[in-house]
Order: sequence, then structure tokens, then C-alpha cells
Amino acid sequence: MSWFKRKEKGIQTATEDKKDVPKGLWYKTPTGKVIDTDELARNLWVSPEDDFHVRIGSAEYFQILFDDNKFKELDANMTSKDPLNFEDTKKYDARLKDAITKSGLKDAVRTAVGKSKGNDLVVACMDFAFIGGSMGAVVGEKIARGIDYSIENKIPFVMISKSGGARMMEAAYSLMQMAKTSAKLAQLAEEKIPYISLCTDPTTGGTTASYAMLGDINIGEPGALIGFAGPRIVKDTTGKDLPEGFQSSEFLLEHGFLDFITHRKELKDKINLYIDLILNQELR
Repeated sequence: MSWFKRKEKGIQTATEDKKDVPKGLWYKTPTGKVIDTDELARNLWVSPEDDFHVRIGSAEYFQILFDDNKFKELDANMTSKDPLNFEDTKKYDARLKDAITKSGLKDAVRTAVGKSKGNDLVVACMDFAFIGGSMGAVVGEKIARGIDYSIENKIPFVMISKSGGARMMEAAYSLMQMAKTSAKLAQLAEEKIPYISLCTDPTTGGTTASYAMLGDINIGEPGALIGFAGPRIVKDTTGKDLPEGFQSSEFLLEHGFLDFITHRKELKDKINLYIDLILNQELR
């Protein structure tokens, strides 16, 4: 005799009334470890099972760095245009609208000012959820304006990079942002205002070739992919087999491209420590 037996046949449930297990309750890391997402958030989005740093966005980094998650966003409503009328498999303006709707973001970077361990700090943070964190004219302009704010108010500047590189839909306009942001960082250096660069997973392309590697202190997150071109492109270009993990933050630290690798739990303390040391002021 079966344990369960349906007495009535032909019972159907409308699709909208079916009860599915809610999505997002669990997260599986690349090493196969599974963790409850609430526990993951409490652990600053680092898997306690294998210490894997889950990819996060500006909202999470602002929460980590700013005291009580209080900050003022700069240039919050700036959005991209389509000066080239670009179209590939989809029109660029339509792609922008989709990205805004799906991500809830205006573009691939957000800039904000707030207190971090009691002192003012300007933070620019990229979001991979917006067209792969690609660097376009708005990204360059918002970073430039964030640096201007730092200069005008004598506030240290932090850049958190997470990008697939320059935005192809803006062609030369996107490549110009490399020079633009680099020039602004030179002005910041002339004013002797600290600049801390944090490279997260992934930091690639024109982002790596400009502001991501120009910090007074360059930091990487554990296990982050950091490089200019992808491994396949590098291998095809050089014609040589590449060392294992040659674009990981650990490999870059060993070969002098990074100053430190910082665990996310220590990020706020370490960034403020470096700022205090650069300014030769009392350690917080």
C-alpha cells in the first residue's frame, strides 16, 4: 500500500499559484561549498567554508567602508548617451535601458562621500552588473568629478575597480577615459591627497591600464582576476604557455604589481591605516 494516494484525479494548479522554493536562499562557491545567503551577508559576502570572496557591488562596498552605511552619493543621476548610434545585436540605447532596469543602477560606477572610521572619505566603486562594469564616458566623468571633490575638500580618494574593460559601444570615447582619469589622478597627487586603489574580481582591460594601477597603495582582494587581456589572448599573442594563476592577485603581489592583498573583513581598517600612514597622522 502506498503512503500517499491521490483520491481525486485531474487536479491542476495554476502556474501563478504554484509554490516554488524561493531563489537566492543558498549560494554555491566555485569550490562547491554551499552557504546560506543570509550568513554570507553577515560574513561580508565571504564564504566561511573556503574563504571565497563573492563578487559584490557598490551597495555592499559602501556598507563595508562607510560608518553606519551613511554617505552622500555624488552625481547620482548621470546617465550614458549614444553619440555613435551604435548597434550590434542590439541598439546601444536599448541596451542601456535594459541595464538600468535590470541592475537598478544608472551606470557602471557610483561615487560617494561619507565618514570612514570617523574621517571623511570619497569612494568610487564600479558595478559589474551594469554591462560588465565597462568603462564609458559616464564612468570616466564620475570618477573625474569624484577626484575633483577630493581635491576641493582635501579628502582621501578610494577607487574600487571591477570591470571587463572599456565599453566597446562608445569606441574612442571610452578609451579617452583612460587618459582623463589618469590626468585627474596626477592632479590629486600634486595636492598630496592619498589615493588607494582596490582591484577586485575582475579588473581587466583599460581599467587596469589606467586608474586601477595608479594608486599610492594598490590592493587586491584574495583570488581576484587582475590583468589587461584575457589568458587566451595573452597565450595566442606570446605563443607561450602561461604560469598557473598568472593573473590572480596572489601572482601579481609576488611579482610586484600589487602592494597588498587584503581580506574583505580587514578592508575598512587597512584602507584607513594606509591613509593615516601616508598623511603621517595619528593611527585610528
